[in-house]
Amino acid sequence: MRCTFAGFGPLFLCLTVAALVAGCGRDIADDRRIALTECRLPRLSTSAQCGELEVPENRERPDGRKIRIFAAVLPANTVSPKEDPLVILAGGPGQAASQLASFAARLTDVRRTRDVVLIDQRGTGRSSALDCAALRPRDDDEFETDPLPRARECLAQLESQGVDLTQYTTAAWIADLETMRDALGYRRWNLWGGSYGSRVAQEYLRRHPERVRTMTLDGVVPPSMIVTLDVWRNRATMLRALFATCHASTSCRAAHPDLEATLSRIAADLGPAGREVAVTDPHTGRQRRLRITFDIVLAALQPLAYAPETAVLLPEMLALAADGEYAPLFAASPTSSNDPAEQLINAALHFSVTCAEDVPRIPGSGATPALAGLRTQRLAQQAIAVCNIWPKGTAPADAAQALTSDLPVLLLSGGMDPVTPPAYGDAVAKGFPNSRHIVAPGYGHIVSAHACAPRLIAAFVEQAGFGKLPASCIAFLEKSAPPPMWPDRLAPQP
Repeated sequence: MRCTFAGFGPLFLCLTVAALVAGCGRDIADDRRIALTECRLPRLSTSAQCGELEVPENRERPDGRKIRIFAAVLPANTVSPKEDPLVILAGGPGQAASQLASFAARLTDVRRTRDVVLIDQRGTGRSSALDCAALRPRDDDEFETDPLPRARECLAQLESQGVDLTQYTTAAWIADLETMRDALGYRRWNLWGGSYGSRVAQEYLRRHPERVRTMTLDGVVPPSMIVTLDVWRNRATMLRALFATCHASTSCRAAHPDLEATLSRIAADLGPAGREVAVTDPHTGRQRRLRITFDIVLAALQPLAYAPETAVLLPEMLALAADGEYAPLFAASPTSSNDPAEQLINAALHFSVTCAEDVPRIPGSGATPALAGLRTQRLAQQAIAVCNIWPKGTAPADAAQALTSDLPVLLLSGGMDPVTPPAYGDAVAKGFPNSRHIVAPGYGHIVSAHACAPRLIAAFVEQAGFGKLPASCIAFLEKSAPPPMWPDRLAPQP
């Protein structure tokens, strides 16, 4: 804007208009270098603004193979949005942020003043997904426990397409995020990371501290966590705690006096090689005869522990299985769902990240000593064995080191979280003196989408601090209680 008027009045008017324009803040669109168009995301009732950015698959070879990174912007509901949006970093590794649109839609208080941004990690969702027929969901997935044969087939398929699987790491994802931030025109942003996404958020802060205004971590993963090892130990601890809760309940203890013995009875009944049993297909309602092993039963237990609502049903499901009725256990498994929105993890990307960053850090001579005594030891070893054939990228030398920063950090943990227990949040909080850790005893893995948590996150992001957080919401979360144990199919709770 140029002012060339000679008189006082026009000059005063010009300066006034200039001041008003300046007061409106920077127009982010002026710095945006990516075209955004209207699009639709799963389970999002309104449209978003979406775009793709081309980046090198291998940044050391900028003229080599290219991939595309997808971003969706849910615009702020104001004509003058704040310049620092909230970006959602999904978990897994292997989950696409675009599949978390229903969670983003709950962040209405954030969107009053800020954009919410969903960016799919390379290799997931709409960001050049590592798609191979061998690892696509199948009807009988819940009855397969060894991923190696299908992983081997997938590896051959992806390599025949020219995919360099060593380039699908957290470090590469951090570089993509920074490139996308710049292309979208944001100078800084607020990070929300859930589960593995919390590890990504911490690593982004480590590399680009000047680009982060606040950080919210939910289902907190310390940088030192060995995902492929620690999840099995943590889930075993959670299962023991669940059994103890049942024993402390009069009605549950009466119906299930010894759940450890129930599991042992299932193992003995199935035997080392398993046996053929009649199972009602949850999709068709028809009975099928399938060979069930104890490992298949243990694998079916794992996802049910993530949500308190299904975890409290496990005593009765195990009792039914011990009596030969396995259908309820398998019907409840998320792997039995035909809903594509529930197939959240890209297994090939999961292998690429964990084989490069987690398995190499398993102490000793391998997984066996660290998994000693776990019923799920063979399941864990089979998952880890994929890394014997999977191409391995590299991780920065300091990637597993604890991070220290004065950045405002809100940490959330579910008291019934089977993979990232509250102790993890406590450990990470030690490196952030300007932080607050809120534990919700009644919730499981990821608290942010429940009850008043979206409002809590919005208040934290708005003030970049803790002075005006909604006390009633914090009290509600901290006083939450797990649902009561369900001792049988019909009995009321005490």
